[in-house]
Amino acid sequence: MSTDFGNSSMSLVAFSTVVTITLLLCVMTGPDRDDLDEFYTGYSSLSPMRNGLAIAGDYVSAATVLGTGGVIALYGYDGIVLALSTALSLMLLMFLLAEPLRNAGRFTMGDALARRMPGRCVRITACVVTIAALLPLMLVQLAGTGQLMAYILGFSGSALKTGCIIGLGALMISYAAIGGMKGTALIQILKIVMLLGSGAVVAVLVLNRFDWNPGALFDAAAAQSGVGPAFLESGLQFSGGPHPQLDMLTSQFAVVLGGACLPHVTMRMYTASSAPQVRRSMSWAVSSVVLFVLVITVVGFGATALIGREAIVQADPQGNSAYLLGSRAVFGAEMSTVETFLFTSVTTAIFLTVLASVAGMILACANSLAHDVYAARVQELSPRREMLLARLSALAVGVPAILLATMVQHRSLQPLVTLSFCLAASAIAPALVYGLFWRRYTRAGLLSTLIGGSVVVLLLMPGTNLVSGSPFSAFPEADFNWFPFTTTGLVSIPAGFAFGWLGTMISGRRKAEEQRRQYEAVEGSILAGAVRRGE
Repeated sequence: MSTDFGNSSMSLVAFSTVVTITLLLCVMTGPDRDDLDEFYTGYSSLSPMRNGLAIAGDYVSAATVLGTGGVIALYGYDGIVLALSTALSLMLLMFLLAEPLRNAGRFTMGDALARRMPGRCVRITACVVTIAALLPLMLVQLAGTGQLMAYILGFSGSALKTGCIIGLGALMISYAAIGGMKGTALIQILKIVMLLGSGAVVAVLVLNRFDWNPGALFDAAAAQSGVGPAFLESGLQFSGGPHPQLDMLTSQFAVVLGGACLPHVTMRMYTASSAPQVRRSMSWAVSSVVLFVLVITVVGFGATALIGREAIVQADPQGNSAYLLGSRAVFGAEMSTVETFLFTSVTTAIFLTVLASVAGMILACANSLAHDVYAARVQELSPRREMLLARLSALAVGVPAILLATMVQHRSLQPLVTLSFCLAASAIAPALVYGLFWRRYTRAGLLSTLIGGSVVVLLLMPGTNLVSGSPFSAFPEADFNWFPFTTTGLVSIPAGFAFGWLGTMISGRRKAEEQRRQYEAVEGSILAGAVRRGE
């Protein structure tokens, strides 16, 4: 009991230290003048390495760390495929979209889409889809904060969990409003370095427990999984559905396509000062995420091998505590001072991951609200006024997110994660691919893609087995499951591309030719890396 008390006390001290340091970083590096470029991009002053680490920090959210670690610990092979899909997603962004996005946009996704199709309706729709895609992920991070703090600090009261959500939510709003792009970038860098450093130490200790033999680790995990060799085979996660293999493929496709287009990740492309810097930044980001995949795979399998799948399910049916349980188990029952310090580093890294992830998402939504909605409405809006609007927008986005998170904290949060990725894959991805590469793409096609893809996702999502019809769904007591898949990707992703094509065809040949000429006027700057407007 005294050891647990010591761990909790050290964690509380570590958390307080992290909060103090990160707030100080935001105050010191935040914009001290009314300069939009400084607030939105930090003057593109980050080196490729630091920008790449910031991109990786934005990409690796707390939902990724805890959720992916849980899937690996509970479902083995399927979890590895999911982890590899996250790395593949960033590679897709790197090779297909990163440079054109940087060349086309200035501050937000609305900038990139409006480069060839100016108009308030395009910007407002882009803003709405940005918020719709990121709000569910924010709820997951915030709602998981209460559970994380309860586990680490050893309390179970519902009121205390709610207090943690409100307090940390207010802190995350402060990060976004005070620090701007550069301040949040430094927090992301600190977070990814701590996460990879502490995780690598735990992974090394896990491998050491199994004589540096990954095969022995996998065999031990399979033996403790309760399902035997099936743990190391494909399809375990989706075995309860009517089409397990197809369900798995569409889920991975949604992760790959959606993860590459989430707005808080793509906004980091605008912070690079040139196209070569984007390439170098993405190389650092991909390398960091691949290292994270290796770490979380070893820790996830280590959790199952050391404490067993049943114990992980008892702690959390979704397996979200597997990363922490595996880290705790590798140190043994009685931890030395050094081991206690190492475990505290792990918990602090996850705590910082929650803070940084939500701050980045709030900033992306606030930037879009201020720049695409408010600033676009006023022809001559002063930089000082727009910056004030961006900071107020952080409050306007963050407060409802905190309130909603307190309401959903006792439900399964997996549907919200899936919803974000499906919206990004079904609406944002087709819009960016068509908008950046298809010459005939029209404004009607763009709006059809964004609105149609989003509507299909929102219509299908309530019918999936993540929402009802299973013990692990958000509403286990109800059963209105009519769509026999875990994600909406099988229907919504093709629908998003189809809506874009159909909207363009309906626009007529004359409109398409006019749009083709407009695109050709900016094609060189988008694809070949000419200087962006406003620079």
